[in-house]
Amino acid sequence: MRASLGMRAAVATAASALVLPLLPAAPANADPDPAHIAQTVVASAVKKHLRKLQDIANANGGTRAAGTPGYAASRDYVAVVLKKAGYTVALQEFDFPFFKENSTAALQRTAPSAKTYAPTPPDGSSVGDFATMTYSGSGDVTGAVRNVDLVLPPGPTANTSTSGCEAADFAGFPAGAVALVQRGTCNFQVKAENAQAAGASAVIIMNEGQPGRTDTLQGTLGEPTVHIPAVGVSFAVGEELSAAGTSVRVKTDTTSEIRKTHNVVADSRWGDPNKVVQLGAHLDSVLAGPGINDNGSGSAAILEVATALGKIPTRNKLRFSFWSAEELGLLGAEHYVANLSPADLAKIKVYLNFDMVASPNYALKIYDGDDSDATGAGPGPEGSGEIEKLFEKYFDTLRQRHNGTDFDGRSDYGPFIAAGIPSGGTFTGAEGVKTPEEQTMFGGTAGQAYDPCYHQACDTTANISDKALALNTGAIATAAAVYAFSRDLPGPDNRPTAAAARTAAATTGSAAAHRGRGHAAPAQ
Repeated sequence: MRASLGMRAAVATAASALVLPLLPAAPANADPDPAHIAQTVVASAVKKHLRKLQDIANANGGTRAAGTPGYAASRDYVAVVLKKAGYTVALQEFDFPFFKENSTAALQRTAPSAKTYAPTPPDGSSVGDFATMTYSGSGDVTGAVRNVDLVLPPGPTANTSTSGCEAADFAGFPAGAVALVQRGTCNFQVKAENAQAAGASAVIIMNEGQPGRTDTLQGTLGEPTVHIPAVGVSFAVGEELSAAGTSVRVKTDTTSEIRKTHNVVADSRWGDPNKVVQLGAHLDSVLAGPGINDNGSGSAAILEVATALGKIPTRNKLRFSFWSAEELGLLGAEHYVANLSPADLAKIKVYLNFDMVASPNYALKIYDGDDSDATGAGPGPEGSGEIEKLFEKYFDTLRQRHNGTDFDGRSDYGPFIAAGIPSGGTFTGAEGVKTPEEQTMFGGTAGQAYDPCYHQACDTTANISDKALALNTGAIATAAAVYAFSRDLPGPDNRPTAAAARTAAATTGSAAAHRGRGHAAPAQ
């Protein structure tokens, strides 16, 4: 394997005393010993950062979400630690669409007979008969329901209804009525904007009705362009509301606006500026909780690795990135990559992403860079398979079983992969369910989520597996140390051939950037 140092390792992981795995002795050259570097990264220090992030959330309404004081305090804490460790730290400002549901919404039928529908609360702890659309406006309105080009019963093929997709669908729409539109063909934002332009006082978007498209619709309008209440309902509720003579009350209480936030990007003072090894983790939580596993765990781990490496001269330049607004669709990482010049983009030779590395019902997952699992998306950019093998060898040396996880676009590696940068990392699972095979491999409980507190208020320092945190922090320290001193980084643009160099110079990547992790239903 390219960049291999022939690892030997030993790990002792008890809940009371965590010791990270060791790298092997350095090769016979003048470089510092990577084993010594990795030994300086201790999990107890990572947990100290996690406790600080918890304290920040506690002092700021229980959240560290982008656009809130809790995120700003998290940003400042990380920046101070990095500056003390010797890094040049930049705060990259960008605008993003902020959304918060301030209180529980209401949907009531007022005619021909009264009926109250069960809401989906702002914290998402349960799914009711209806849910407030992300980026819905606020209001408390009552009006007659006006059906807009509905297909009832639904057509035989999903995503064929054009309800609300054209302004002409609203011809003769009475001002102040509540528009009832159906999922399909165009995105929810178009439907809601057309309803708003036609004078609707609110818009209800019903699921389309085919198998797999019947449940309560939880979706996003994409950005804060709609100022009337917008809610999604199940197909059954929508069909009920479509009856002649129906009137409803719709109430939403939201904050939907453009705010500013910052990525934190720190460069080491050492190394070849044309060979950047970049590590990243998103720093923001969801509004519902403090986000200590998601993703305080990844942020704290790379922060402590950065601290250990900050004053050590390395062959390649290290860059540590803490992304904002990941929870709204990878917005921070996308902004960062989109604003790099082609020349600066070409300098990034490796991107390593760490998002949720301490899930309590964990599996040890490695991003499938070469698509050897043959599931989901294809392989990452050339060189991603080499990164995968580095992590595999790390866990193999520790006699720790592991499995693959797909590059499904749900975290901040997405924009880097789209730009053609070799990428990889580790992951311990989110809301997905642990399999019986994984229970045999890793312990824990099959049939339950890897992280039962995913995107909830209970994602606190109590929601951390010490063993998973120690093992993954060791993996991060190992990869950072190996690539910091490697003479031959992954990817074709680093191979010592003129043809490869010309190819790299001509290519900046063309794949479409993936969207964010664990959020609203598809927009059509």
